[in-house]
Amino acid sequence: MMNAESTSTTNPLKITFNGPAKHFTDAIPIGNGRLGAMVWGGVPSETLKLNEDTLWTGVPGDYTNPDAPKALSDVRSLVDSGQYAEATAASVKLFGHPADVYQLLGDIELEFDDSHLKYAEETYRRELDLNTATARVKYSVGNVEFTREHFSSNPDQVIVTKISGSESGSLSFNVSLDSLLDNHSYVNGNNQIIMEGRCPGKRIPPKANANDDPKGIQFSAILEIKISDDRGTISALEDKKLKVEGSDWAVLLLVASSSFDGPFINPSDSKKDPTSESMSALQSIRNLSYSDLYTRHLDDYQKLFHRVSIQLSRSPKDIVTDTCSEENIDTVPSAERVKSFQTDEDPSLVELLFQFGRYLLISSSRPGTQVANLQGIWNEDLSPTWDSAPHVNINLEMNYWQSLPCNLSECQEPLFDFLTYLSINGSKTAQVNYLASGWVIHHKTDIWAKSSADRGKVVWALWPMGGAWLCTHLWEHYNYTMDRVRFLFSISCLFLG
Repeated sequence: MMNAESTSTTNPLKITFNGPAKHFTDAIPIGNGRLGAMVWGGVPSETLKLNEDTLWTGVPGDYTNPDAPKALSDVRSLVDSGQYAEATAASVKLFGHPADVYQLLGDIELEFDDSHLKYAEETYRRELDLNTATARVKYSVGNVEFTREHFSSNPDQVIVTKISGSESGSLSFNVSLDSLLDNHSYVNGNNQIIMEGRCPGKRIPPKANANDDPKGIQFSAILEIKISDDRGTISALEDKKLKVEGSDWAVLLLVASSSFDGPFINPSDSKKDPTSESMSALQSIRNLSYSDLYTRHLDDYQKLFHRVSIQLSRSPKDIVTDTCSEENIDTVPSAERVKSFQTDEDPSLVELLFQFGRYLLISSSRPGTQVANLQGIWNEDLSPTWDSAPHVNINLEMNYWQSLPCNLSECQEPLFDFLTYLSINGSKTAQVNYLASGWVIHHKTDIWAKSSADRGKVVWALWPMGGAWLCTHLWEHYNYTMDRVRFLFSISCLFLG
């Protein structure tokens, strides 16, 4: 049974782990559509891999090729004469320049004292609670239980981490903020670290120095720490780190901004000041407590997430299998549940994975953000697989297939904004490269709304049907909403070219 207007869920919706992540794909993703983090859950040291969805290599490009019509005519003649190998070889003249590359923001590094090396492994728990969009890590060192909570707030545009110890004054750690991108980080005052940097102004070849080109998108991230009022201290360490000593708890606030001002404005011409914008974001939440931030986060997230429930198991008491009993359904590591599913079917696991898909879309695509790319918004590499770029020969479409049947239509709005940009560049490509009306995009694009063919194997690089396929999302949205005035009329130009 699936309910598209649900306000609650029947079974616990938690993805659980019994140890820290060993690989990026084992970490827990959190996001607010724009700001993302991967929570590894390390004990003596912890890493939060950070992302901001506008950090890309490159600048706006020219996606036209005046020589393409002649090359296309030659290719067609070769095909007509049955010279297919020759036609394939000649087709490379139709290629454009490669798409640009999605970048990382940086890392928050937490370093705890040596006593944490002796944590009790049986007490360790790492989980993602889908009902609250909160990642948690818990473990004990002696008689002290340490807890970390992480969430990425959409209404306040901040990544929030709360770290606490069960005994008064038990919390001490060092924290730093750094990036593989060209950057300068420094302590500001007694409780802030500011990191300012920029993305490369061109695509980075493998093994090249990411700091060689200074013309790309600028960014700024600010990490601010608050501690308990009556206990503990914060001090600067080596001008780049902060040291928290003897506190009951600490709250870390991470904000970030970039100079990206749309796909048609060169970063060097942008009037945006990332550091000033980040400071303003912090100032807007300075008087909010952790509880305030968490409540605002929940109100926003659950309005979307609680719209749909799915129930395949009759009740939690029915979930009694060899792997999961009524008592431990919430604690068995999710990887074990997946591994045992072939022989020990657990319908609640299907419910969990269904809702995890909805969670990922909510976390990586909100009104006003960029589209969810090949990895959503989560990336740890300067040269990620397939550039982490939107691939429109199925992957971008797959990201958004669930938005309507899963009652998340707002999460598809970035796709419609992006289609408008693609149609502008794509009309130039159609006119110059193909001597055609309308607009065209090929199999791969980027934040600059690249519309020309990429480089690679002809069989996929020259695929020109991306725009037509993506327009089916517009029509499906209309079919679901029947919004003639606000939606159908406003997007008719995309259909008509």
